[in-house]
Amino acid sequence: MVCGGFQCSKNALIALNSLYIIVALILIIVPSVAKTQAYVSSLYIVGGIIACGIFLMFVAIIGLVGAAKHHQVCLFFYMVILFLVFLIQFSVSIACLSLGDNQRQGLIEKSWNSASESTLNDIQRSLHNGNGCCNLYKNVTGYPDIQTVPCEGLPCCEGNATCPKCPQCFDKLDFLWENGLHISGGVGLFFSFTELVGVYLAVRYRNQKDPRANPSAFL
Repeated sequence: MVCGGFQCSKNALIALNSLYIIVALILIIVPSVAKTQAYVSSLYIVGGIIACGIFLMFVAIIGLVGAAKHHQVCLFFYMVILFLVFLIQFSVSIACLSLGDNQRQGLIEKSWNSASESTLNDIQRSLHNGNGCCNLYKNVTGYPDIQTVPCEGLPCCEGNATCPKCPQCFDKLDFLWENGLHISGGVGLFFSFTELVGVYLAVRYRNQKDPRANPSAFL
């Protein structure tokens, strides 16, 4: 049977959605373990990642049911949802890859100001190979709109209450954000095209007739 046939389309959809389920399980399990091991203390971050995993799992299950049963309704909703996800993910990926330095700095400052104190403490402890950093900018008085948190107890403070040897967190965060945005944009762009492939396979498979079904049955 050629690859454009009914069985090939069915197998391709099952394989693609099985991959999505594996990715969804990773998104659900890894943040939970990170929270349990105290690597991440923010419930908002953990909950957001888990919610993305659950949504992806839901979409993948719809795709699997539609592929396995050649279910017209499931396949229709699957390709509509997947196409909307493709549009959003493609747009976000392009935005990640095209962000400039000033835009990235603005995002870092907004993220820092919106984060809880426990999250900022996690950031300060983890940066610079665990030696720590103190606040977003070294000159706190020069940035009155930027949130500040206590730095006492960080390894870089060395028992000094003013922590003069602690570097500012912005330099390391800017480096990590730049790399993270490029990686996230590239990976998101790649997966967005797999979603487009999924939409194409669902449309083609939905309009193919099952050779084992009744020849007079509706497509």
